Amino acid sequence: MLFSFGYAQDIPSSFSLQEAIDYALENNRQSKNAARDIDAAKQQKWETTATGLPQLDATVNYQNFLKQQVSVIPAEFFGGNPGEFAEVIFGTKQNATATATLNQLLFDGSYIVGLQSAKVFLEISENAKVKTDLEVRKAVINAYGNVLLSEESLEILEKNINVLEKNLYETTKIYENGLEEEESVEQLQITLSNLKSNLNNTERLRGIAYQMLNITLGIEFNATIKLTDDLETLAIQNIALQNLDTENDVESTIDYKIAANDTKSKELLLKLEKSKALPSLSAFLNGGYNSFNDDFVFLDSKNRWFGFSTVGINLNVPIFSSGKRSAATQRAKINLEKSRDDLTETQQRLNLQIESAKSNYRFAVEDYTNKKQNLALAERIEKKNQTKFFEGISSSFELRQAQTQLYTAQQELLQTMLDVINTKAELETITNKISDN
Repeated sequence: MLFSFGYAQDIPSSFSLQEAIDYALENNRQSKNAARDIDAAKQQKWETTATGLPQLDATVNYQNFLKQQVSVIPAEFFGGNPGEFAEVIFGTKQNATATATLNQLLFDGSYIVGLQSAKVFLEISENAKVKTDLEVRKAVINAYGNVLLSEESLEILEKNINVLEKNLYETTKIYENGLEEEESVEQLQITLSNLKSNLNNTERLRGIAYQMLNITLGIEFNATIKLTDDLETLAIQNIALQNLDTENDVESTIDYKIAANDTKSKELLLKLEKSKALPSLSAFLNGGYNSFNDDFVFLDSKNRWFGFSTVGINLNVPIFSSGKRSAATQRAKINLEKSRDDLTETQQRLNLQIESAKSNYRFAVEDYTNKKQNLALAERIEKKNQTKFFEGISSSFELRQAQTQLYTAQQELLQTMLDVINTKAELETITNKISDN
């Protein structure tokens, strides 16, 4: 219980959008695993490096012949009769050996390629971390915006319901006095029923939006948090059309770097296959002690041990593989050619994605300005129709139409605010350029 309480205390109770992004980059599970992948790649790099460094191994071997092997030799060696054989046992019943061996790789082409590959693998892991962080950042922005959208939608719906309930009450009184048709009351009741249904659905979606944000942040999905930013302020802060005039720098994008890593790894695989045709050279030095006895006395300080030592060089020269190495090399060349084409394809695709993201972002900003103007018009139209309706100039159908138009304009404006934020995040994710806004 104390541990759970202490853990809960580490979670902030409120987040601005930037605070949420910073928290997720430290605590999001995908981001943490990407950081672990970098640590694992560093360990693998050292593992590969250590292969070419001195290797020292020690072994201890103990044997106890439960039944020793019998050999036969001509009996005449011991003064026996010719043609007869004597049974003899060579060696002792028990023996022990302790050996230490030092190995050193002197030359191996695959080891050199392995060192280069380990470095590239580390770069791949680091680029994958950057890619993951960009995706986590975008996911936080999307989730944060969805929560704000649901919160502000609820606020607008509650306000509209309050106004509509007041209109319905007044219209009902007018109808009861015989000055209004029943249809007017029914029209307002239909509108009110739809608003209440939307309110209930939005409340449920708000709960899901908070849970999604919590998961993205890396905290318990039912945790209670408060958001300190509002949707309109974030939308205005993310309007920066001057960024759209810059030229596309595809080679600085993380997707291009990842594709370039793949091409580089294919080049190293080709070098690896070629290196297999080169000889490998290694040296070794070992030494140890043997002891022999019919009884287990090897731990006795008086027991006699016999030393031995060997030094040598191993040279392995590939001569003939029936075309196996050649086929592997040709296959590596084919894969390299494919990866180069994939890199070109990635470059072209990224250019298209950047242009598409710029277009979507520009449209979102323009649509936000348009929907803001439309909302102002819809509010004036609805207000005029309310006045006309209660003065008996216009019908309840016209009022309901104006109200529906207002409610649609309200939701469209909220959605365009979210679109500005999300399309900006999408553009920054693709280009790997995070603005200060």
